[in-house]
Amino acid sequence: MDITKSGRCSALALTLLALSAGAFGHPHSFITLESQMVVENDALAGLAMRWTMDEMTSADLLYDAGGAAPDSPVWKKLAAEVMANVLGQHYFTEFWHGDRKVTFSNLPRDYRLAREGNKAVLFFTLPLAHPQPLAGQRYRFTTFDPTYYVDMRYDNANSLTLPEALRQRCKLNLNTPEPDAKLQAWALSLDKEDAPPQEMELGKHFAQQVTLTCQ
Repeated sequence: MDITKSGRCSALALTLLALSAGAFGHPHSFITLESQMVVENDALAGLAMRWTMDEMTSADLLYDAGGAAPDSPVWKKLAAEVMANVLGQHYFTEFWHGDRKVTFSNLPRDYRLAREGNKAVLFFTLPLAHPQPLAGQRYRFTTFDPTYYVDMRYDNANSLTLPEALRQRCKLNLNTPEPDAKLQAWALSLDKEDAPPQEMELGKHFAQQVTLTCQ
């Protein structure tokens, strides 16, 4: 895949194609996730997310940002480009209430891009289209790249937090799947020119699932 400066913004998925030409095996890029539940009027309103990109993935973004100040138009432009790609993939997230998929608003709040050392970090609030009740309810959500070109995962359960008001009556659980050895070996055999069948949603087989349960 030819990645050029002129084509990067139109081709990128989260600007995640700035990768080493020698990389083999899926995934090729890595994002570390953190999420906090956003509550308004005792209803679940969204997820405040923090996505930390690995150094190779961050390289082009940080190069384009140069020495710009954090609040400069340069960072705002880059953040808008990245966020447009996130929106184009429905935030790379699925959110479920029982067997019903919960929809999102296409107007993300408070998004920004920042530099932390040699890594680019995207902050944004993923807003639910309609606030969801909490009392006695159970929700589950996953964040993943369907192609598994990008590995998106939480380091551990501490990467998920509840606001203080919910900590006595709600809990969060993180489940990390263990795909069978054959599927893992196949994913590792794919080089960066390969793409698994779209309908397969390879990344979903590796996606962590977060469960929110409230009394």
